[in-house]
Amino acid sequence: MASGVLGQSALSATTNTTVYTVPSSTLAVVNINVVNRSTSATADVRIALASDATPQVQEWIEFDAIVPARGVLERAGIAMNAGKRVVVHASTANCSVSVYGLEQSA
Repeated sequence: MASGVLGQSALSATTNTTVYTVPSSTLAVVNINVVNRSTSATADVRIALASDATPQVQEWIEFDAIVPARGVLERAGIAMNAGKRVVVHASTANCSVSVYGLEQSA
């Protein structure tokens, strides 16, 4: 059973990035933090809880949310089943993502 930081990534622009995948036979409760490191430009951010690296339309929980320069987007207390992925997409390469929380054997 892991706890703390479960995944981190510096995003590439306009690319879906799998930041964390729940291990098999495991339940996870996660928080997702996206920070825009730019000092001047906004970022459009998408977050999905997906079964694959390419999310289906219904799997997005944020879609083109505007994160201001030096701003943060955070989603907390998300329960996820085994095999689900946190996939994040940003309009710029100035965003970093951290997924942190708890894993428990199912």
